[in-house]
Amino acid sequence: MSIHSQVGVAQDQGFMAGYLETLALVERLHRLLLDVIKDEFERVGVLEINAVQALLLFNIGDNEVTAGELKTRGYYQGSNVSYNLKKLVETGYMHHQRCEIDRRSVRVRLTGRGREIRDVVAGLFERHAEGLQSHGVLGADGIDGITMTLRRVERYWTDQIRYIY
Repeated sequence: MSIHSQVGVAQDQGFMAGYLETLALVERLHRLLLDVIKDEFERVGVLEINAVQALLLFNIGDNEVTAGELKTRGYYQGSNVSYNLKKLVETGYMHHQRCEIDRRSVRVRLTGRGREIRDVVAGLFERHAEGLQSHGVLGADGIDGITMTLRRVERYWTDQIRYIY
């Protein structure tokens, strides 16, 4: 093997190691986000919904959506949408209503209680954004760079799903 090809293999291995580290970090950050939300809800005394459900309420916000739209619009990243929607309706955080045109489809929107939860999560995120900036952890350029890079990875993965099969 030539020195040039050995360098290429080393670079490929380095990239692969970095890619795997990035994947692990994205997964850890998602779990950590859920833990941060869970801790906030324990602090304010809201114990009847979990962090995934609270994040779902935050992401829906003032929109009215179907369960199918939750995933396609990126509001929900979990595996059990139906379970969480049912729990949120039962606990009074969401309204649900069958669509007039397609009776199989259900539209959901937040109740007043759901909007209160959304506001708690929004307040938490606002405090974190301010803290990241004021402590010099991340500025506007840094967050823009992270977002742009993650969007490119998202587009690449989406293309892989669409075009490989």
